[in-house]
Parts: sequence; C-alpha cells; structure tokens
Amino acid sequence: MTQQLLFYKNAVPLSNTAHRDVSIRTEGAYGFARSVNSVPLVAAEFRAAAVEGTIVFAGAGTTAFPVVILGLAEVQNLFVAEDGRWTGRYLPALIRRYPFVFAAGQEEGALTLCIDTEHDGINTDNEGERLFDSRGERTVYLQGVLDFARDYQAQFLRTGAFCKRLAELGLLEPMQASYTTPAGETRRLNGFSAVNRDRLKALGAETVQQLLQADELEMIFIHLQSLNNLQSLSERLRDRG
Repeated sequence: MTQQLLFYKNAVPLSNTAHRDVSIRTEGAYGFARSVNSVPLVAAEFRAAAVEGTIVFAGAGTTAFPVVILGLAEVQNLFVAEDGRWTGRYLPALIRRYPFVFAAGQEEGALTLCIDTEHDGINTDNEGERLFDSRGERTVYLQGVLDFARDYQAQFLRTGAFCKRLAELGLLEPMQASYTTPAGETRRLNGFSAVNRDRLKALGAETVQQLLQADELEMIFIHLQSLNNLQSLSERLRDRG
C-alpha cells in the first residue's frame, strides 16, 4: 500500500456526513506530484505509458512492482510544469486517481474509499465537482471516481501477480542505465530492476506459451522497449534550462 501513497498527506475515509458539502476543483493542476520521480503503473497502462516513458521495476523479489520514471533526481518530476500542468503524453492512473485512494477496511477483504483532505482543490464553496447531493447520495462524479478506483485496484492485484511470476521465473535483475546530461556528462541511474533478456530467451516453450496467453509476454516486451526512452528525460531537463 505504501507504493500507492506517494503524495497523500492525510487520507481519511469518505463519508456523506463529514463530506456532505465538499466539492473538488478539477482544473488539471498536478503540482502535488512535483517531487515524485516515479509512480507505480498497472499492467493496463504499459502500452500508453511506454510511448515516451521508461518502465522499470522498483523493489526486489516478490515485492517488485512496475513504475514509470518521471525524473532523474530523487525529488524531481520532469513532467510537471512550473504552473502545475502535466506536460507528458500520458498521465499515470495513480496520479489521475488523486486525491482518492482505497484503504483496507475493518473486515477482511473490505476496502474503504478515502480522500486526502490536504488536496488543494477541496473546498466547501461549491467550486468544482460535488461529492454528495443534498440528500447525501453519491453524485455522478463520485460514482465515476469509485468505479475508477475499483478498476484500478483490480488492475493493481493483477499486476502484482504478473510481478510475482517474473520473480518466480528469475527474470528480474538489478540494473543501471546511462544517460547524457544537458552539459554532456554521462551519468548512471540505478536502484531498479529490469527483465534480463538472456534469461527470457532461455525459458522453455511451455512457459513462454503461458506468458503469451496471459498477455504477460507482451508486457515484458513493452517494458524492454521502453528502456530506450530514458534519454528523453535528459532532453526534458535540457529544455527546462
């Protein structure tokens, strides 16, 4: 769960009592993600994110999970402009989901929708989208949020199973990537894992067929291809001056 709480400050359970009069401004400001240099991705995002993003795996063993690299420094997001606009072609689902998030409920397997009360867009001035109507019922907006969060959670679990399979097959290994700074210096980015191509080639036909049928072989290929996008981050840094 900690991977999903990168920029949440005070996530509390959403209720039609405490949040009856709450609205959220949705003007597309993403300054809250300015200091996050990577965010988790679910499997369904791979194809869209890999157009210009670099997909790697954070963590090790069965705890590994795919992330998209957003910056070359520890607290740097090169996709958020000074005015808070998102400048990339694809906006990760975890960022789109903010300020909402699921948390484990009191009953086993139960999930509670929470909201970060520190989100800049939250107000009681009826600005933006209302969460509940005058009768305390969910608005169309909130129902859409709930459906989105449920779909994300399902994809999160499916992606976890994919990563567990990669670990069991021994395909992930720590790696470093080189890039050139705007000043012409060659630097290395480390602290992540990637699929080892030689180990992938050594898999048996039956295992490869299983990966293919589960659409996991496609995700592996997309991940490997996306590693070529790392240099574009250096170009974004150069364009910022």
